[in-house]
Amino acid sequence: MIDIKESRNGDVLEIILTGRLDTNTAPQVETVLKEDVKAINKLIFDLSGITYISSAGLRVVLVAHKLMATTRGKFIVKNPSSFCKQVLEATGMDGVLTIE
Repeated sequence: MIDIKESRNGDVLEIILTGRLDTNTAPQVETVLKEDVKAINKLIFDLSGITYISSAGLRVVLVAHKLMATTRGKFIVKNPSSFCKQVLEATGMDGVLTIE
C-alpha cells in the first residue's frame, strides 16, 4: 500500500510518498505522475516515508527523471529513507539523480 500526497506551488510539484513503492503500487504513482507533471519546471519526490522500494519503484523514479529531462525541468529525490538510500546507492542511481 502507498499513500500519495501532492503539493503544488506555482511551477513546482512535490509528490510525497509513504509506504511501499513496489510492483503493486508503482502503477498508481506513475499514473499520478503522468497526469500532474504538465506545466511544471521542478518535480520533487519526497521518499522519506518509503519503507520498501523494488525495481518497479526504481523504474517509476527513473520515469520521473526522464520526464523532467525531456522538458529541461529539474527532478529531485528528497529525504530518501535509509532503505531507499541504500537501494539508490547499490544500483548506482545516486550518481544519476539529484538527491537532497
